[in-house]
Amino acid sequence: MSPMEQPHTCHIPVLMNEVLRGLDVQPGNIVVDGTLGGGGHTRALAALVGDEGLVASLDRDVGALDRTGPTLEGLNVRLCHADFCDIPEVLDALEVDLADCVLLDLGLSSDQLADRSRGFSFASEGPLDLRFDTSEGEPAWRLLNRLSEKHLADIIYQYGEERFSRRIARAIVGRRREKPFESAADFAELVRRQIPRGREKSRIDPATRTFQALRIAVNGELESLRIALKRLPDRIRPGGRLAIISFHSLEDRMVKQAFRDDDRLEPVTRRPIVAGEEELDENPRARSAKLRVALRREIDL
Repeated sequence: MSPMEQPHTCHIPVLMNEVLRGLDVQPGNIVVDGTLGGGGHTRALAALVGDEGLVASLDRDVGALDRTGPTLEGLNVRLCHADFCDIPEVLDALEVDLADCVLLDLGLSSDQLADRSRGFSFASEGPLDLRFDTSEGEPAWRLLNRLSEKHLADIIYQYGEERFSRRIARAIVGRRREKPFESAADFAELVRRQIPRGREKSRIDPATRTFQALRIAVNGELESLRIALKRLPDRIRPGGRLAIISFHSLEDRMVKQAFRDDDRLEPVTRRPIVAGEEELDENPRARSAKLRVALRREIDL
């Protein structure tokens, strides 16, 4: 089975060849994949480490573990229901001191978008949930129905970089007085009506930035990344590598700064690696993906 084949999933892993080159995985290595998703990266990494190595693959979404786990039988992979900021605890449970390589893919999987019961798709008539782990936290629809107009505007502006955040927040508060928000499709349509025609000229749906902001807020995504960037270097062997795929400017900015300012890390990629035209033809969702790789330095204490 080739690394790009994805049984039982509609998700196509991004920047596959670039990730494998960047991590420089060797037979016998211990590798951590921070987001299992459809299992594409995990499967390719497991093939490289071989029988003597190990891939620990994490996901906050139990659905991803249940869906992808059976497709990895026969490979030296350990699955874990965990946030990637808790990788040190996962390694402790596996009785592993240091990993050779760590990969974080911060993107939303196509399988999650296809699940109409979770609200990740704008067309979903299901609940506007947006949680990766539905066993914890607060669903997005509840956030929309209880937060103040100012708080909503701040979330949409800070996490979605949406210039019409105040207009959208005002519309949310006005609408919820009449009828609480429930479905993703219902909410997406309200957001679209707040974006002036002719002002939104990009290829993305006008509701994209607001959905992104809500998803980040619901899942605490930037806080997880902040914690991971602080903790992970101490659990990577000197000479090992950390690769991170981000999908929007807030994430990429955090990764760039950490790789530049952390004395434990040495950037391997001076500029982010992006998808080529061939990959974009096959997987347009890779358009916003940016890969950065850093080397764990040898530091004399």
